[in-house]
Amino acid sequence: MEKERNRWQPVALAALAAGVLLRLWFLKHAPSVSGDSLVYGGIAKNWMTRGVYGFYGDGSGGISPTLIRLPGYPMFLAVCFKLFGLEHYNAVRYVQVAIDLVTCWLCGSVAGRLLGRRAGFAALWLAVLCPFTANYAATPLTETLVLTTITTAFYGFLRWREAGAAFNVWLWVSGAAMGYSLLLRPEQGLLAASLLPPMAWVALRARRSLVSVAACAACVVLPLVPWTVRNWQTFHVFEPLAPRYANDPGEVAPLGFARWYRTWSIEFSSTDEVYWNYNADAINPAMLPARAFQADSAIANESLRQQTLDVLRRYNQTAQQTPESEAGFAGLAGERVKAHPLQYYLLLPLARLADMTLRPRTEMMAVPLEWWRWREHRRVSLLAGAYAAVNLLYLAMGVVGFWRWRRSRFGPAPQLVWAMAATVVLRCALLLTIDNSEPRYTLEFFPAIFVCASALFMRANATSAGKAAARSE
Repeated sequence: MEKERNRWQPVALAALAAGVLLRLWFLKHAPSVSGDSLVYGGIAKNWMTRGVYGFYGDGSGGISPTLIRLPGYPMFLAVCFKLFGLEHYNAVRYVQVAIDLVTCWLCGSVAGRLLGRRAGFAALWLAVLCPFTANYAATPLTETLVLTTITTAFYGFLRWREAGAAFNVWLWVSGAAMGYSLLLRPEQGLLAASLLPPMAWVALRARRSLVSVAACAACVVLPLVPWTVRNWQTFHVFEPLAPRYANDPGEVAPLGFARWYRTWSIEFSSTDEVYWNYNADAINPAMLPARAFQADSAIANESLRQQTLDVLRRYNQTAQQTPESEAGFAGLAGERVKAHPLQYYLLLPLARLADMTLRPRTEMMAVPLEWWRWREHRRVSLLAGAYAAVNLLYLAMGVVGFWRWRRSRFGPAPQLVWAMAATVVLRCALLLTIDNSEPRYTLEFFPAIFVCASALFMRANATSAGKAAARSE
């Protein structure tokens, strides 16, 4: 056993070294601090220096409290700012590189425990060489930490199951990971929804007390209590997470515009050129695709086009959300939904999900949004096409690996495999309901993809052992 372990150690060290080099390359050539990064950073800075969880923005020169972002990532930034200097985002990136490598190691460990040593190292290599997760380590956003919490929750679940005792340290590790994940992003409640039922199933089959699972669930919910109390005391609203449209109390959500946008949007380019401009900048009608003016006939198309242009013209006079603009967009949305209900409720949500899943994932790089225009930028189009191919390869390996693993009944821990699958399925269901298409929303698929893809590299005897373990459950 010791000889076998020593034989694989250079492989692990080489993988981690390759992961460090890849992430340092992104840190040097594709760093990014903008948009949400500055929002999180501003909140963290004001929280540290002024004791107010908020940012400048009301025009009075003071700091306005906010609840549009959960406190998990501002807490992380505040710690980094305290250790390395205020607004020292480069140090944050280096910390995230180290954290992302821990995620890679955990993916390898989960795969190794489930599928054998060779599959474990395959998962490690797949994780360290993934350019999409590596890219986000160079960007001060929640994604890197969310991936770590997901993988830690998987690993903690597996070790808790193996330990046999109802209460052990790994129960708390898994619960803490799920709890902090929820503090990072509101939709990460899906992680707990995916893991807690399988934990209860394991406890029942092993005749353990369900109190342990209830304690783990409490770890998920309890961190939200101070946040909820703070929001009630500050704003007098019950808000345990964060509002869907990132609007503070007193700010009107753009429901009319959002509904109109959902009647035609698919591509991430529309998110960047139209969706993010609303209530901040003018919207160029030329950025709208032809389907934004689609109706039942040529005459209706022209009428709808004119109505749409009129609404946009009135909005562009101030480039601010007003009751009139909201009413105009809501009226357009009502007509379009009535004319094309199947498109609105099913086809377009599926198309947005496909765009988020299959897009080349170059959104953090200096790559045009319309990357497929080969004649205008051949080298960049080639890079984006290669990224799209790599993305498709990872997805295909994950699906095929999952199918091969299925033949062994997902031994020796089928509950964890189904929990990983549930995180993907539940997230897809949630993404069908959102307005804007952003590839980073599907980045959370990758921990499960790394582990499932490693099943392609497991030994035949690992499959046999898995079948035996599954039969013994």
